[in-house]
Amino acid sequence: MKRIALIFLSIALVALFSTSCTEEEDIHPSFDQTLIIGKWKSGTLFERYDSNKSGATWDTFDDVTEDEAQEFTWTITKDQLEQIHIIVNGGLVPKTYTITDLTASSLKYEDAYGNTKSFSKL
Repeated sequence: MKRIALIFLSIALVALFSTSCTEEEDIHPSFDQTLIIGKWKSGTLFERYDSNKSGATWDTFDDVTEDEAQEFTWTITKDQLEQIHIIVNGGLVPKTYTITDLTASSLKYEDAYGNTKSFSKL
């Protein structure tokens, strides 16, 4: 009798510890793309996101104005913000960030190296 109880207990423990995570348990938050549209500021760094999925970034510390800004296209998929910077010579440079906060007045994201940026909407 003890042997049968031990077998059932062993099967129950194996079943308990062999469960895996489902995709639903690994959900990333989604953000409303319309909230990012507009002009954002973080210190001297500015980013502009247009409704046609284009945008620009510039830093007034480097004496760069909005007219001279680095242009990019952007997409948001769940919590991933991708900017594809359009270089003057025709090259494309992708940059991907994880959005940690996006509201009507604040934007926060993090790059793959753990560097975070916090913006306020203008």
